Amino acid sequence: MVSKPHGGKLIKRLLSERDKKRILEEKEEYPKVRIREGLAVDLENIAHGVYSPLEGFLIEEEFQSVLNNMRLLNDLPWSVPIVLDVNKKELNFGVDDTILLFYKDMPIAEMHVDDIYKYDKKEFAQKVFKTTDLNHPGVAKLMNMGEYLIGGEIYLLNELPNPFKKYTLRPTETRSLFKERKFETIVAFQTRNVPHLGHEYLQKFALTFVDGLFINPVLGKKKKGDYKDEVILKAYETLFEHYYPKDSAVLATVRYEMRYAGPREAIHHAIMRKNFGCTHFIVGRDHAGVGNYYGPYEAQEIFKNFPDLGITPMFFKEFFYCRKCKGIVNEKICPHPLEDRKYFSGTKIRNMIVKGEVPPEYFMRKEVYEVIKSFENPFVGD
Repeated sequence: MVSKPHGGKLIKRLLSERDKKRILEEKEEYPKVRIREGLAVDLENIAHGVYSPLEGFLIEEEFQSVLNNMRLLNDLPWSVPIVLDVNKKELNFGVDDTILLFYKDMPIAEMHVDDIYKYDKKEFAQKVFKTTDLNHPGVAKLMNMGEYLIGGEIYLLNELPNPFKKYTLRPTETRSLFKERKFETIVAFQTRNVPHLGHEYLQKFALTFVDGLFINPVLGKKKKGDYKDEVILKAYETLFEHYYPKDSAVLATVRYEMRYAGPREAIHHAIMRKNFGCTHFIVGRDHAGVGNYYGPYEAQEIFKNFPDLGITPMFFKEFFYCRKCKGIVNEKICPHPLEDRKYFSGTKIRNMIVKGEVPPEYFMRKEVYEVIKSFENPFVGD
């Protein structure tokens, strides 16, 4: 059975065309706050229920509860604060006011201001990212945020331009699709990389236990050196064309700005897929990690604290190619020594591609490599 949304109800914060028209006609009368792209993406995820049960940005009491307990005030698991920051000079409004949020020159959302509060950036960083090191991309972004947070409910007015609309499915749509395909159990796989054979093996291995596989690439702002969105999507399109069972695998994107918060973000990612209707979620090695800030399986261990999450995590050890076994295996089923093992490494594969070397066939499908090489520059720059 398709999972219930987190909190029991799928949130929709979308205005009627009449209300939208009225607000846009009166937009000059509202206080305005300009927001960056990542916040505009968060607004879409709130409005379409990807972040259910949130109906807006966290008020202070909720923010503190998430920071300290990884739960909302009603005790529902929630691990990553979804907040809207502003600088003091932008505070030309007060609590109980209604404001408009703009991305560039486009009004994105109407917001009712329920709370305005200061917060401790170092405490935020330490609790969410387990570090205050500015070399961590999540910490660096946090330290550049405004000194105040605004909490309150939102209604979406407009969406960001979407070059990948064909592959964008909202939770209402994935839930309908899963029901149409008669999937009782669905496992989700999140990715921000092009697929190597380790990923493919992991996804198909998980699929043997459930009815459907939901591959959900994250599109949006990434760190330098990550694969560009269009490269990831094109690589998966190629795999789906040649190697995936069409009746039991679904490919759809989600727009989301990675926090690189390791264990906490693994919980957040699981909640998002629960809202899409998935019953299971693959948590691999170093999920949502960056650098050496988290232990290799810390993102799996944190799930012990959330028996009430409402989605079943599927944990896998690291897969590798064994020359003796002549196949992709993991340490649980392979008896052979380290010298016979070839471990999958995204960094290693990326370096080979930069140098113009073809990854071995046991690392990456030839079709995927050819897709990557068809792009002049497949990686995110500065």
